[in-house]
Amino acid sequence: MASTTEIPASIGPRKIQIVGVPLDLGQSRRGVDMGPSAVRVAGLEARLEGLGHIVDDGGNVAVAMAELKREGDPSAKYLKEITATCAKSAELVVKALEAGKIPLILGGDHSVAAGSVSGVAEFYRRDNKSIGLLWIDAHSDINTPRPLRAVTSTACPWLPCWA
Repeated sequence: MASTTEIPASIGPRKIQIVGVPLDLGQSRRGVDMGPSAVRVAGLEARLEGLGHIVDDGGNVAVAMAELKREGDPSAKYLKEITATCAKSAELVVKALEAGKIPLILGGDHSVAAGSVSGVAEFYRRDNKSIGLLWIDAHSDINTPRPLRAVTSTACPWLPCWA
């Protein structure tokens, strides 16, 4: 059995592209935008490289500051800004996959899923392939802004995927 510092021979080292998405506009409690930095400070890149992987950290996607924007619709706050951020992260996910890398997204609130999942789906859709997704979360709040009146986009990051 392999130790925690070795990659099993059947897997081999992977090329990993880290993309930070410090998005916190999808929920009302501030702070999750520090997630990418916290994970980096904890040594993510060194640990992955210690396992034998080849890691490239592409930095963070630029995210609008809530203090400089209007919330917009109370049932889908900052939708324009979240959409723009997720579109950019989806683009980076596609580019990573095109380069033969595994995109590793560091977020942020749940709304980052709209970008990461749609990027993966787009990459495979180009070859007429579909993807599978296993979503594990601490709470079951998958809903839409209407009619359930979700007040945050973290409650409905899957809307682009269902469309």
